[in-house]
Amino acid sequence: MNSKNPFLVEVLTAMALVVAPFVLPHLGFAPATINRILIWGLFGLGFDILFGYTGLLSFGQSAFFGTGGMFAAYLMTGMDFPHVLASVCIGATVAGVVGYLVGLVALKRTGIYFAMITVAISEVFFFVEFNPLSAYTGGENGLPGVPTPSFNLGFTTLEFNTDWTMYIFLAIWYFVGLMIALRIVRSPVGAILSAIRDNPLRAAALGHDIHSYKHAAFVIAAVYAGFAGGLLGVMQGFMPPEAFMFDTSGQLVMQTAIGGAGTLFGPLVGATVWLFLSDYFQNTLHLGAIWKLVLGIVFVLLVCFLRRGIVGAIIDVYELGTGGKKAVRPAQVSGAVPAGNHSTSTSPAELMPTIHRPTDSAAGPVLRAIGLSKRYGGLLANSDINFSVEQGEVRGIIGPNGAGKSTFFKMLTREVAPTSGRILFQGRDITALGVADVCQLGLAKSYQINQLFDRLTVRDNLRIAALGELRGRFRLDLFRNIDKIPGLQVQVDRTLALVSLTQRAETPVSELAYGEKRRLEIGLALATSPSLLLLDEPLAGMSPRERIETVALLKSIGRGRTMIIIDHDMDSLFELVERVTVLQEGRVLVEGTPEEIKANAKVQEAYLGGIHEEVA
Repeated sequence: MNSKNPFLVEVLTAMALVVAPFVLPHLGFAPATINRILIWGLFGLGFDILFGYTGLLSFGQSAFFGTGGMFAAYLMTGMDFPHVLASVCIGATVAGVVGYLVGLVALKRTGIYFAMITVAISEVFFFVEFNPLSAYTGGENGLPGVPTPSFNLGFTTLEFNTDWTMYIFLAIWYFVGLMIALRIVRSPVGAILSAIRDNPLRAAALGHDIHSYKHAAFVIAAVYAGFAGGLLGVMQGFMPPEAFMFDTSGQLVMQTAIGGAGTLFGPLVGATVWLFLSDYFQNTLHLGAIWKLVLGIVFVLLVCFLRRGIVGAIIDVYELGTGGKKAVRPAQVSGAVPAGNHSTSTSPAELMPTIHRPTDSAAGPVLRAIGLSKRYGGLLANSDINFSVEQGEVRGIIGPNGAGKSTFFKMLTREVAPTSGRILFQGRDITALGVADVCQLGLAKSYQINQLFDRLTVRDNLRIAALGELRGRFRLDLFRNIDKIPGLQVQVDRTLALVSLTQRAETPVSELAYGEKRRLEIGLALATSPSLLLLDEPLAGMSPRERIETVALLKSIGRGRTMIIIDHDMDSLFELVERVTVLQEGRVLVEGTPEEIKANAKVQEAYLGGIHEEVA
């Protein structure tokens, strides 16, 4: 998530902006085109934070682009406000406020429904600009007479009234916008946005308020759009009504896809290619009306052959040439300490201590489920379950497929709302809370099917988990260096050591072996420093050797920690737990020690009977 040489990136960007006006004209770029590239690149920075980093595809950015631009232009032309830069900043602020209000509606849905809502928003704003507000926006004529910026320094006045002086003005603000965007994506907020893009369900389960973070990204993108819209009017001396058109949003999406989403530089590169080809097809090749068809074909080819865009392809080639993605192979990790086989000088509790939150109770049940039921239409998944776990206890839950074990876990972590009943955690009723709130209280879960952030490294995955405990549900520390958060590095390193992934810390999760992914799955839950840890089939799909290593890991984790484990490997489960709860058809059949469960006639008949007779 963080560049290894952030200062170098900034220096190279500044150098490129200085060199560009001397090089690009020799490649056929008109001065006005170069200036438009900077505006589209700035416009795209906010969109890339929203789409490339957060995973929200919006087709409504033209609404904020036009709103910010029109508001700034009206201040300068309709109200004779003399300060150009202040007008642009006010327009960006208004666009941010509008973005906040629109986000309240649009973010109630996800995926294709979110995208469709933003399409509708774009059309609504276009209609409002052309009709009810035409007296302020100029309707189809736009707002002419927007002044160019000038700054009186006392001893001289800086005028930006030519193409090249305007380039300086725009390049400065593009660089400022890029530096802000880089700080955001390198901050804790940027890390969480990337997690939301990859796996919003798991990000929420690790204690993050994903809706608020999405809303923040939406507003940031709106502010960038509004600022870029204001600069468009200043550059042209005219604020065009086309800024509100859906075509503007479509071009932004295509430029970002061409350049590379999730890179920040992609929108600028994409705008360079898009605007150059647009001018070339129209003014040099004179293709007439079919230039858009040809440009569309070029777009399709670029997206098909460069899946990560131009910047993404350059990064891939660079890493291939320098070995930037070279990672330790599983076979090379053989020298690592096996799971659970830690040095006798360091106990598991010291490696990964449980954080005692204000709600922690010293004794008594840490968790109680009272009359818990869940119904899906006519299907009763769980029925009137009464269940409690004492502080420091390791409890096992067994039952055949369809017994309601996973549904029961989902209710305990508040991923699924119970139809009836109550859940008490450390004496507090959590029945009405959300999954992020429950994690913040100290209840975490590992999943039966791995729920990881596959595009991030092992270390970055654990950072996401630890940030939830260290920062709370939501915090807008947009410019904070993630490496400077107290305790974060220590917590991540402890978790890496505990799950024996230290030598794989910089490896992308997609390159891990299955057993390593299962250990990381457990590590994500551990990194939140939970008071109660729920493990849903942690041994599922493992080889015999991996099972032995994972059982040793779970033994080390379980010392001094409260845990509930679901698994079908009864021999391993009985070795780990102190008491066992048996579920059958969504109900509690019996509870007891592993020895009592093995000897229980009901359990033998329902679950172990066939195995017992075969062994006998």
